[in-house]
Amino acid sequence: MKKSIILCLLVFPLFYACKEEKKEHTPFETADIIPIKTATVQSLALTNNISVSGLVTTENQANYGFKIGGVVSRIYVEEGQFFKKGQLLAALDATEINAGLNQTDLNVKKYERDYNRANNLYKDSVYTLEQLQNTKTGLDIAKKQKDAVAFNARYAKIYAAADGFVASKIANEGEVVESGSSILAINETNQNNNYLLKIGLTDKEWASTKIGQKAVVTLDGYPEEHFDAFVFRKSQSADAALGSFQVELKLNMKNSKPAVGMFGKAEIKAENAEDFIIIPYNSLIEADGNKAFVFIVENNKVKRQAVTIFKFENKTVYIKEGLQKTDQIVISNSAYLNEESKIKIIK
Repeated sequence: MKKSIILCLLVFPLFYACKEEKKEHTPFETADIIPIKTATVQSLALTNNISVSGLVTTENQANYGFKIGGVVSRIYVEEGQFFKKGQLLAALDATEINAGLNQTDLNVKKYERDYNRANNLYKDSVYTLEQLQNTKTGLDIAKKQKDAVAFNARYAKIYAAADGFVASKIANEGEVVESGSSILAINETNQNNNYLLKIGLTDKEWASTKIGQKAVVTLDGYPEEHFDAFVFRKSQSADAALGSFQVELKLNMKNSKPAVGMFGKAEIKAENAEDFIIIPYNSLIEADGNKAFVFIVENNKVKRQAVTIFKFENKTVYIKEGLQKTDQIVISNSAYLNEESKIKIIK
């Protein structure tokens, strides 16, 4: 008898557990009325600014060199030094150049004497007209040779074509250089208005950017300042190395003079604002990339609606397509809904 009582006591909890297991069910059965909360979608005018970064440069860069070869006599500027338009920057040793000028001058004087003598002989009918003309041609050639040497002599000195600064010295004093060899790499400046920020954009960003569009730039070297800028130039081809489209922003540097190569960040201001529908993040279901679904309420029933996502911002979702400003969206218990669900809207 005692054994039977003990057996019953052991079996009873097991039976009770099985019974309880059968009673488990999902929070809302198909026939249940599911309580939901709804909200009217809101719209927001969003200015789609472009945030990018790049490096400081100047509008014009150049390599200065001598037209003729020779020995570098003097370089009057150092790297990083600013200079004014017309300032003498470098010069070749003038010994060989002056010798060439003297030689051509003597050659011209010789041909002048030959021509005068030939002209007198022609008048005395000793020289033929052809001989006189040949002598005149020799004089003209000598004069042109003198002009060419004098022209080259003027370019044995380098003068600044505009205000700027020396980016780098490529040659040094005493060095023998060839004709056209670069001596100084310079960047032109004009009252601080020639500084640029060179940035790279994606194809969509490049297409939406217009010449003259305004921007605001901050530089790492001047963290507390904001500089006004505008889109100055747009490259018409992608950079082969970077794979982006190069755009240059012209900076208004006020009284600052940044170094070339300084890192900067820019925000290009959108010209027009675009309206977007905004909804809470927890109203989305089955999100995949920029595609998702939401439930909207129509005639006291729920409808599954496809939407296209523009972007996420904290717990807010910007919707590009799929919703109207008058739509009521479900913001709670969306996971338990289907289009056949019975709903009860609660506050």
